[in-house]
Amino acid sequence: MATGLSLLIAAFVVFGAVMAQQIITATVVEKFRGTPEAVSLVVTPGDGEEIGEARLREIRKTPGVTEAVGRMDGGSPLGGSAVERYLALSADPGTGALAEVRLVKGTYPSGPGRLAVNTRAAREYDLAPGASLTLLQPEPDGDGTRRVTVEVSGIVRSTATNDTEPTGYAPGPRLGELLGVSGYTRIDIRTDTASSASGSASAELTELTERIRQAVAGAQVRPGDEARDQEADEAVAEAKDTLELVTVFLAVAVGAAVLVATSTFRIVFARRVRQLALLRAIGATPRRLAAALVVEGAVVGLLAGATGVLAAWGCGRLVPPVAGRFGHDLSVPSHLPPTEAVLTVLGTGLLAVLAVLAPSLSASRVSPLQALRSAASGEDAVSGVGRTLLGLLCAAGAALLARQQYDGLPQPGDTEYDRFAALTVVVLSGGLAFLALVALGPRLVRPVLSAVAVPLRRTGAAGRLAVAGVGGAPGRAASVSVVVALGVCLVGSTLTCLASLNAYERYRQAVEAPADFSLYAGDSESLDRSLAADLASHPELADVSAFRTAEVVEGTSSATISDLDLGTVRSGVSLTARTGSLDHLDPAHVVVDADHAHRLGVRAGDRVTLEFEGRPVDLTVAATLPGAGPYGGNFFVPAADLTRMGADAAPTTVTANASEDGSQGRIRAQRAITDTLTGPERGDGRVVAESSAGQAEGSEDLRTMATTVIMVLGLTVLVAVAGVATTASLTVVERKREFGLLRALGLSGAAVHRMVTVECALYGVLGGILGLALGVPYSWLVVRVAETSAPFSVPAGELAVVFTALVLVTAAAGMVPALRASRTSPTVAVGQSD
Repeated sequence: MATGLSLLIAAFVVFGAVMAQQIITATVVEKFRGTPEAVSLVVTPGDGEEIGEARLREIRKTPGVTEAVGRMDGGSPLGGSAVERYLALSADPGTGALAEVRLVKGTYPSGPGRLAVNTRAAREYDLAPGASLTLLQPEPDGDGTRRVTVEVSGIVRSTATNDTEPTGYAPGPRLGELLGVSGYTRIDIRTDTASSASGSASAELTELTERIRQAVAGAQVRPGDEARDQEADEAVAEAKDTLELVTVFLAVAVGAAVLVATSTFRIVFARRVRQLALLRAIGATPRRLAAALVVEGAVVGLLAGATGVLAAWGCGRLVPPVAGRFGHDLSVPSHLPPTEAVLTVLGTGLLAVLAVLAPSLSASRVSPLQALRSAASGEDAVSGVGRTLLGLLCAAGAALLARQQYDGLPQPGDTEYDRFAALTVVVLSGGLAFLALVALGPRLVRPVLSAVAVPLRRTGAAGRLAVAGVGGAPGRAASVSVVVALGVCLVGSTLTCLASLNAYERYRQAVEAPADFSLYAGDSESLDRSLAADLASHPELADVSAFRTAEVVEGTSSATISDLDLGTVRSGVSLTARTGSLDHLDPAHVVVDADHAHRLGVRAGDRVTLEFEGRPVDLTVAATLPGAGPYGGNFFVPAADLTRMGADAAPTTVTANASEDGSQGRIRAQRAITDTLTGPERGDGRVVAESSAGQAEGSEDLRTMATTVIMVLGLTVLVAVAGVATTASLTVVERKREFGLLRALGLSGAAVHRMVTVECALYGVLGGILGLALGVPYSWLVVRVAETSAPFSVPAGELAVVFTALVLVTAAAGMVPALRASRTSPTVAVGQSD
């Protein structure tokens, strides 16, 4: 049980990942398959002429064809609003076996001038059956734009795209009229013969394929199953990327399980030293003894692997019905994947052999005289010069690689930097650093323990004895704490990198989408001075501001200077400075973006000279940005300074946010802007809506990916906690006489319980300190390599929560062994050891 627990967890999580892939794949394929099941053949134009209505009619007349529909895709900007909007367009019959959409509300268009929209378009553009849309289509001669007004006849839901973008649907001929095209990009064919059939049915399908190729010269014809398989592969591609990332971190959890199993085997074999010595005394050779112990480990691994696989398969079968109770529709895997199951069991057996190899070789060399001595404690003497030299060598290699990457960090605007290669070297350096920690762990335990144990020594006898118990077996403490440190290092590094990348993501949002809407002049170079005030009068709009931009000369190249107040960007999203401060911009001071700061070699406090309309302007650098500036600005100065330079007083850009969150708030804000720009006292202007929806979606993807990684890395911590529980259990068994003696000397059962619990908590403390000491510096290096503009942010609160939770969990892992220790009778002190 002790040696197999960590391996069982490893087998469970590995095969659990396999079951997760089965569930995700089955769910995605079932929900988001584009080509309907009824499609037997798919026809696409080849090098020949396009597939028009005439060709479609020929296909429909071909013997064996039951139904054929044409599909085309396009899109159109929408008129009727000052804010630019876009609607994708797709041809679909709307009803029948070949339809890719299902009607939700209203009716599907059957006549000219009608269109159905999906739920995404209805939500974002506030559409309902009976509403009208104005499509802006190019004129047939390509000169100018025509306005086509259509009526929204119904709301549909797509089974192919899951409504990922606003889309309109109509039958092929009607959509062709709207788009001004006559050819189809694809023809879906339904026959009475299924494409997956065999024998004579497959022969009929092959004959039909040839007839269609003759009817439509140059067309490519493929089975519907082939098209569905391709779409299924594309649909699960994103999930596969996530699962591949999970697989990488699962390898870490498996490695942690091997470390724990190795330590456990070593302790167990040390407990059996008298038995092994007796076997040596009656003639067992070290080779045969080592082989027997390896076989024992392999049997343990195979049993643990089989148990873990069965447990993961059972949980995988339970996930879909449980998820269904919470409103998530998941598909149940059809069967147990036999190949993956066998490989997982065999792999667990191999891991057990690797884990038992070193302890078995050490145990097989026991002297026969050990049969006359008491059982060993399982604590080897702190390893000698060889292990120390190995650890120092690994540490030196890690430091050398880290320094190499530090010296070669990219500068702003460097597009030649190979980040993948650099991250690979950083990971290699981190691996060497962890190997150094494994090798030097026994020598690090006592110094770290002496630093953290000062308050424990003041808590009474139980605290002092706990410190002595951990410090008295530094090798064992290191073997457990190193696994804990691995989990803490990876989780802490992920949290730190996530915090830094989130800070950079907020900065990027502030640069790329500083406001919901930005208004700039179409034909002239500036806007009406009263536009900002008119917009601010609408309660649907908030944070309305105006600023100016102008061209300046820096050296031999031109740049953009602006009086945008960097403190007025989107609420809740603030810019950060690489050097200096953005809190207040004094007169004759300037904020410089990262690219120009690097090119000029300036930082906060330096002087810079710009030319405006041939006149030099001397400014003091108040701050430099970590990346680009909002709205393409390179230099930012106070408004009074830009006026003194001679810039026009009229604004060039006005920004505004919707006063309410959500799609309805944006719709009302769009209407307010449209009313302002198309009012009787103001001519039409051009308005561009800079939506932050895509940026928020990117942030959500980042959080989802990070959450997935943290959950997988949590498995490493789970393995480490299992190792703590196992070590504590074995410690209680081998220290019975010690606990009995303490009881005989007057230590209460509750004090013994506290002592063992505190020992387990100390494993968490040691692992947490070592893990954070290793993880935080590497997090800084990873952030700098991945995105040089990202500010390094340490989530001290989250790391403190992780550290505290880890100490509590490791302490809880020792509760049961501590209870056994507290029940030790004082008479054990005078008895024989087990």
